[in-house]
Amino acid sequence: MVGFDIGGTKCAVCIGEDIGGELIINDKRVIPTDHSVSPYDMIDRMCILAEEMSDKIDVIGISCGGPLNSKKGIIMSPPNLLGWNDVSIVEYLKARYNTNVYLENDANACAVAEWKYGAGKGVDNMIFMTFGTGLGAGIILDGKLYRGTSDMAGEVGHIRLKKFGPVGYGKAGSFEGFCSGGGIAQLGKMYAQEKLQMGESVSFCRDFSELEGINAKFIAECAKRGEEDAIEVYNTCGEMLGHGLSIIVDILNPRMIVLGSIFQRSENLIRPKMQEVLKKECLSYSLNVCEVVPAKLGDNIGDYAALSIAVMNEEGNLWTI
Repeated sequence: MVGFDIGGTKCAVCIGEDIGGELIINDKRVIPTDHSVSPYDMIDRMCILAEEMSDKIDVIGISCGGPLNSKKGIIMSPPNLLGWNDVSIVEYLKARYNTNVYLENDANACAVAEWKYGAGKGVDNMIFMTFGTGLGAGIILDGKLYRGTSDMAGEVGHIRLKKFGPVGYGKAGSFEGFCSGGGIAQLGKMYAQEKLQMGESVSFCRDFSELEGINAKFIAECAKRGEEDAIEVYNTCGEMLGHGLSIIVDILNPRMIVLGSIFQRSENLIRPKMQEVLKKECLSYSLNVCEVVPAKLGDNIGDYAALSIAVMNEEGNLWTI
């Protein structure tokens, strides 16, 4: 089977198979996303890679950022894919290969991957949250993927947690504003400006000329070295993560919340404040049965996500509500 993981920066094509309940990735190629060509030209480039890796294209799973229509197989103007307006990718690939093709929102696809092969294996009620460049969620309820009425379920990054704050998902003070790579960078920049204007030093920004270069990774490196100012930035992120998760815990009563990317790499910086807020804000009956864990599939989750959509649909196990 073939997996297409389509992103704004790069597109990955992988070949894999499910052997005894384990997903094996046999080969993989990555190309930069070229925004100067048409979407169908990019799809053709991915097809060429797939054909170089395998002489048999039997089923294709596609993971792509939304908005999209998974039932009709159409990608509908994702913000990170300029020009990808109403792209009928499923119909296009079916015509090319005469095989089954499945399209899924990337957060949903990652949720399915972690549920089938990762941290959520064997769990019926699970939430996966991307926590990387942005913040989105995939929702598994009673062993079924929940997409919502128009494939928009799980857009938790748009929840406003504070009236003011870093901007994410087009909204100041949003969940994504506080809990994403870009959001943490904004928090760091705000903190650094305050300190620098008062003549104080900042571990992750020596002077005003470095403000625009602040990023979540370097702040984390400073925090792990014990720099108090960097730790304070991640404390804010952890606190707001706790507030956002408490809403999800109380509304959906999940057995597990799986957090990807930044949480995987910086759990020790984020968990203490997150846990403190969860204990304060959540209904104890709900929190006591909910485990918050890092994603297990690591940097390969995009490959697992695309292939998992193919596997689960072909097995007839991807029931949705």
